[in-house]
Amino acid sequence: MTITEDTRPALGLPQIQSLAAADMAAVDALIRRRLSSDVVLINQIADHIISAGGKRLRPMLVMLAGHAVGSAGPDHHQLAAIIEFIHTSTLLHDDVVDESSLRRGRSTANALWGNAPSVLVGDFLYSRSFQLMVELERMSVMQILADATNRIAEGEVLQLLHVHNPDTDEAAYLRVIERKTAVLFAAGTRLGALASGVDEATQQALFDYGMHLGFAFQIADDVLDYSANADELGKNLGDDLAEGKATLPLIHAMAHSDDATRERLRAIVQDGDASAMPEVLAAIRATGGLEYSRRRAEEYAEAAERALDGLADNDAVAALRGLARYAVQRSH
Repeated sequence: MTITEDTRPALGLPQIQSLAAADMAAVDALIRRRLSSDVVLINQIADHIISAGGKRLRPMLVMLAGHAVGSAGPDHHQLAAIIEFIHTSTLLHDDVVDESSLRRGRSTANALWGNAPSVLVGDFLYSRSFQLMVELERMSVMQILADATNRIAEGEVLQLLHVHNPDTDEAAYLRVIERKTAVLFAAGTRLGALASGVDEATQQALFDYGMHLGFAFQIADDVLDYSANADELGKNLGDDLAEGKATLPLIHAMAHSDDATRERLRAIVQDGDASAMPEVLAAIRATGGLEYSRRRAEEYAEAAERALDGLADNDAVAALRGLARYAVQRSH
């Protein structure tokens, strides 16, 4: 991966987490306070998924973007909590749609409580996020988040249209990533800048960073589904294949295989045949699908770093650069 020229080295993940620790503690406390409901089942399911861990990357991006262009305070904490609520609600809905049983190494909410409670608690989290938005009394915040959540919903439907569809190409795959993943990253980084009171051009730079980072992160995730250690990944390897989702390594393999192999891969996607994982991996290896996909992820990560080039150098900017590199170098 090309190293962007900057005066301060990019930070590694432990340094980034240490830098953001005080803010993230405040965000976590706010999340827990605002999760509360007098409906016991809501508390149980919401606590299950919120306490599952994860790196809290999206709310961390709000805080780092704010510090990158100024200071960050309570409004940033609230925006970070909003972003995490929206993200968590999409996870609950995704797991139902995908019929997933494992996330971050734990049973999914739908596996424990069923589909209907999971969907309804996802709706609760969405609506709670909008209550938090209204409290900030800033129409620009509501506009950004309303647009982002609408795009996410479009992404869910787009992805559904491509399930078991062997004609899904790279362009269609990227359209799904933009809406399902990248728009929430970009909304978070833009909101962090907005809450710091900077001009439109600076907000746009942070938005561009978040968008490119989201692409890099999701493509790298899809590579891991074909290459990671299942215990480290925290989900079942080959889940995408079982769900009939053609992600970039497999899309590349289908586009560059001989006719017989291509037809076999198409049938596997149509059937969602997870037992054919060895065949799929062989085709991906033969066509360099993992290497190609990693290069694409790195291109987006480099674009994310370039978006920061106009910002004054500080620890938060170094952390954002570090997250761009972490996105494509991680093992889970």
